[in-house]
This record gives sequence, C-alpha cells and structure tokens, in this order.
Amino acid sequence: MEDITRRNVLLGLSAAGGVGLAGCSDGEPPIVPEIEGTVASKFEGVRDAFLGNFKKGYDVGAAVCVAYKDEIVADLWAGWMDGARTRSWQKNTIVNVFSSTKTMTALCALLLADKGEISFDDPVAKYWPEFAANGKSDVKVSHLMAHTAGLPTWENQIDLSVLYDWDKATSLLAAQPLMWEPGIQSGYHAFTQGYLIGEVVRRVTGQTLGTFFARELAQPMGADFYIGTPAELEDRIAEMLPPEPQPIMDFFFSFFISDMTKRVLGNPVFDVATDVNADSWRQAEVPAGNGHGSARGAALVQSLLSHGGAFQGKRIMSEEGTRVALEEQINGTDLVIGLDLSHGMGYGLGFEIAPPRSDKVAFWYGAGGSMVHNDLEHNLTVTFVMNQMLPGLTMTERTNAILDAVYQSLA
Repeated sequence: MEDITRRNVLLGLSAAGGVGLAGCSDGEPPIVPEIEGTVASKFEGVRDAFLGNFKKGYDVGAAVCVAYKDEIVADLWAGWMDGARTRSWQKNTIVNVFSSTKTMTALCALLLADKGEISFDDPVAKYWPEFAANGKSDVKVSHLMAHTAGLPTWENQIDLSVLYDWDKATSLLAAQPLMWEPGIQSGYHAFTQGYLIGEVVRRVTGQTLGTFFARELAQPMGADFYIGTPAELEDRIAEMLPPEPQPIMDFFFSFFISDMTKRVLGNPVFDVATDVNADSWRQAEVPAGNGHGSARGAALVQSLLSHGGAFQGKRIMSEEGTRVALEEQINGTDLVIGLDLSHGMGYGLGFEIAPPRSDKVAFWYGAGGSMVHNDLEHNLTVTFVMNQMLPGLTMTERTNAILDAVYQSLA
C-alpha cells in the first residue's frame, strides 16, 4: 500500500499543491477558447484532443505541434498568456517548459559527439580537469547524460541565486563528492544535469550552453526556443501558473516521499508564481529547466532527432549520431523519481507508467506538463507547452490524450 501511495504522490502531487481546474471557480464551467493554427486533415484528432483539455479545465493557454515525415502536420495554440486572461496566446508566444529543456541540452551534447568533439565514454575530467576532485575521476560523460553520475543535487543547500551564477554552480559541483558510485543507478539530476553537461560543452567549445544551442541548433532550424531568453522577448513570454493549493496533498508528499527526493527537488527552493516569472529566471541559463519556447520551436529542433539529423532540407547531424540517443544506459527504479525508468543517452526510453507506443521513442517531460516526444521509428515529434501547471514531474492526462490522438491518426 505504501509503494502504491508513494507512486501516486510522485506522479500527480507536489508540495505546490493538487490538481485544480484552470477555468473553474465556484463551480463554474471551464472557459473554452477558440483553437487557432493549422492541422492536416489526417490529424484532426489532435485538434479534438487539444480542445478537450480546455473543456476539462486543464489549460489556460497552451500550444501543441506535431512534425511527421518531414512536415509540420499540426501547429495549434489557444487560450491566454496570463491567469487574468487579458492577453491572448499568440502564434509567437513562448513559455517556460521546465525539464523539457533537458532534451535541448542533450541534443547539444549529441551534436558535439557526432562531430567527434567529445566522446561519451571519456571521463568528464578530460574536458573539465577540476571535476576530478573528491573521487570523481571515473565519472564519464555518459553518466551525466543518464542521471547516473551521483550528483543529483548540490552537497549543501543553495540559494536560488546560485542558479544564476554559472561559475559558482559548476565549481560547487566540481568540488563535492559523489552520492553514489557512478553508473550503477539513476537518480534524477533535476537541476544539476544542465550545469554538468553545460560545463563540458563550455570547456570544449568556449561557448555557454545557451549560446551553443542558439548558434548550432535553434537559429539554423529557425526555431523560437531559448536557453537564456533575451530581455527584448519579455512581452512574448506567457505567465507560469502553479497548481492549485491542496494542503492534504502536501501532507502526503512530506510523508511518503524519500529523503533523496526531498533533498533533490527542494534544492534550491523556489516559488513558481514569483521566481519563475521573474526576469532573473527567464534570462539566466539553467539548461536543465528554464528553456522558453513555442511548441513549434521545440518541434523544429527535436525533429532533427526523430528524422535522422535533418528536417525540411536542413541537415545538422548524421543519422548515426541521432541513434546514439536510443542506447540504453540504465534501467531500474530511479532514486529520486521513485519509478522504473529506462534512460538512453540524454533521453528517457521507457517509463513504467507510460503506454508503449514504439520501440524507438526518446522523450522527456517538464514539471507541470510540458512534453517532448520523439519517435525515431515513425519520424515523428510531438511537443506540448502550456502555462497552467498540473501537479507532478512527468506525463499528465492531457499529454497522454494528445499522444493517443497522434498515434490514432497514424493508424
């Protein structure tokens, strides 16, 4: 009974609260906006699923994009950029996607490996000598990619400001000891993965992760996605809305979640309603969690993975380089998330609670509900972004509804 409760808490609850209906107050029905954008006739079911999420009260503002066989077959958006519903969600609206950002960071590393500039089998210290301190000389770059490095959080509690100080965040990680032997088990590196991979990228290229991503991936693909969002785009950023409070769920969270989970997810402590909507968060480079983009922008970048390194005539990687993402690194119960996970090279490959859809899926989700789903078998990428967060770190009913509609369209 305790294992079942713990699983449910990790999937659907957080210290921020429980599920709330985005369009409801005092028993009123959800506010349902008009769906805008385009969708191919074969994929009309995606529009229906997207609209259905608004009808269920899950969304305030959101967007979904589907890339398939070298075409954008669905590019839809609807709703509002703010909780007060004073600004309509536009085609060029961008929003924080939290840990879906990890797929962009992973693709940066895969690109460098494809170019022969790094090897995943190399020790991290080959590129970042200071990292070898305190017994970390055997940590490989592959361990960073698969959350098995034993550095899921900082040794001591840090302030939110450390996330905005790259040198301090990385130097602290370089100096601290491991929490477990690298490579033997995964423990979700919620914030630290971005700094660890990002510092390897910086040491090799001389560019920050956000700059490398922009120059090598986003700009060549014409993708509206940023890791470190320029101040001039402020007016296009949607307000993030936290889940509705539900105190009894906070009790379950504190009672059933492991000490490791609390330690990782609570370091640093931040408030979605204030900290995540601040300029300091938006403009910093937090490569594991503060990417801002549109659903179309995310799809244009990630379609490189699902389409063998090229999309709509733009080749960035080799097909062999993209297939590396599917190489399983670890499989088992994650120490932080508490669920059975299969990690590939920078992406999730399998999840005990996810319905099987293909043997060649590389995915990840963002806290609250964003999604990047790459299917290398079907040359398919599905992305979803939104501003109304639902509880949990992984998939939600609304993302599953969208994926169900996509695969039904394929069938």
